[in-house]
Amino acid sequence: LLSVIDRTITGAGARLLAAQLTSPLTNPAQINARLDTVEYAITKENLRNEIRDALRECPDIERALSRICLGRGGPRDLLALAKGLHVARSIKQQCVLHHNQQNLAQEAPALLQDWLEGLGNHAALVDEWQHALQDDVPMLARDGNFVADGYRADLDEFRHLRDHSKQLIADMQERLRKESGITSLKIKFNNVLGYFIDITATHADKVPEGWIHRQSLANNMRYTTTELSDIASKIADAANRALEIEQEVFAALVAQTQTHAPAIAATARAIAQFDVGFALAELAVDAQLTRPVVDDSTVFAIERGRHVVVENALQRDTGDAFIANDCDLSEQQRLWLLTGPNMAGKSTFLRQNALIAIMAQMGAYVPAHKAHIGVVDRLFSRVGAADDLARGRSTFMVEMVETATILNQSTDRSLVILDEIGRGTATFDGLSIAWAVVEYLHNQIGCRGLFATHYHELTELTDSLAQLSCYTMKVKEWKGEVKFLHQVEAGTADRSYGIHVAQLAGLPAPVIQRSQAILQQLESEKHAISHKGMADSLPLFHYQPEPASATPSVVDEKLANINPDELSPREALEALYNLKALSD
Repeated sequence: LLSVIDRTITGAGARLLAAQLTSPLTNPAQINARLDTVEYAITKENLRNEIRDALRECPDIERALSRICLGRGGPRDLLALAKGLHVARSIKQQCVLHHNQQNLAQEAPALLQDWLEGLGNHAALVDEWQHALQDDVPMLARDGNFVADGYRADLDEFRHLRDHSKQLIADMQERLRKESGITSLKIKFNNVLGYFIDITATHADKVPEGWIHRQSLANNMRYTTTELSDIASKIADAANRALEIEQEVFAALVAQTQTHAPAIAATARAIAQFDVGFALAELAVDAQLTRPVVDDSTVFAIERGRHVVVENALQRDTGDAFIANDCDLSEQQRLWLLTGPNMAGKSTFLRQNALIAIMAQMGAYVPAHKAHIGVVDRLFSRVGAADDLARGRSTFMVEMVETATILNQSTDRSLVILDEIGRGTATFDGLSIAWAVVEYLHNQIGCRGLFATHYHELTELTDSLAQLSCYTMKVKEWKGEVKFLHQVEAGTADRSYGIHVAQLAGLPAPVIQRSQAILQQLESEKHAISHKGMADSLPLFHYQPEPASATPSVVDEKLANINPDELSPREALEALYNLKALSD
């Protein structure tokens, strides 16, 4: 579902969408506040496009800020914050441009105005960062070359020395040639002497006063000067000093960022909220979704609902249209018993209604023509087949554990979807469990629910359960072939068409033919299990909680007076025989 509905642009928006999807709201006011912002973004198409274009330029502020605050950030994180806060300012300006200040307060939803407030005003901070940082910066501060020219005069000086040392030496060499009259004079460098003045021995008499002799060779003389030593020292230290100054600048910017961290984090959340709200609007337009009515009632009425994930797959792979279906879990039929063939779409129908509830309560438009949903406090599902062998749980055990969770935790405001309860064990066991579960959901919990099953005998429960309704998946048979219409209609099914599905799966023809022959024989000999009238004839299938006794029995009184720690083995055995005699 997330992959299909995600139209977010920023990393923070994608994370927020996932969080809202996994944690739907249960407060109708909060849900409708989100829906108001989605509706606003739908109606303001130009504003929606402009804001989404701006969001495409927004880096991941949340992650950049977290790295800075943890001491693991670098210059790129600071630049990302500057660009992100600039996007926040741009979003606010675009909203103001589409309204004057008065109209913005009157027309924009309250939640969107909260988002605008959350964007904050970081103009001074952004200007400082943009003035301090170059457009292209390294990932790590230790690499240097990220502070902009002109930000620090001393840094500019050391960079000039570092980057233009050859030119400085060449200029000095030319000047010394003119001053000394030695045209062959050269300034050279080696690792022993560093920078030195090199002249031929024939010009030794032209050496000016103040030159310092360093070395004599067979044909050359080497000297230095105070000026050359100073320049050489500055050149050697320039790179280190420039890096030190940049580290100082970075530390100051980090400290400044940490001071403003709460406000920057609020801006990051507001940008993510804009991203999610306008992305859901984009989704609603693209996928033709509808605003649901969400309130405190227990209504669950879906008109022409669709499974948004399956619909997306159909459009992508085949271009076929999805068959929409209604679902009305009103008070008179709050529990549906859904029968029908394999592959007819029962599981899809169950899940699409659960997904519609999730989307509505996360504050999104839903894939339906109309939808009215009374807030669901919890959504439970028992679908599919899986085992947990590492914990010693078989497929059927996992199914029963999940079913137990549903029956123990659901309330009358919950939405429950159950698919094929009891199919992992013997027919009588499975049918008994499914029968009892339906009764418990109807009589004890009273929740809204969809119960899909191949136990057609369960349809007899409509005679005794007033709010249970039977629906089935429509099929059409023609010349021995079965056409699944994927339509839900009132009624019951008497066949599952399992052999037809097995044929579609590719079972060998002899197996299919033999299956059909056995099925015909079983049906003709009436070996198929029939439970007509079971609801009336077997008290096993009526949940009747035992009334608590008003007074304790004699056995209870005797048991209460026994202290096992004071009994010898012989006395304990005698007490057990006495209790047995009393119970008989």
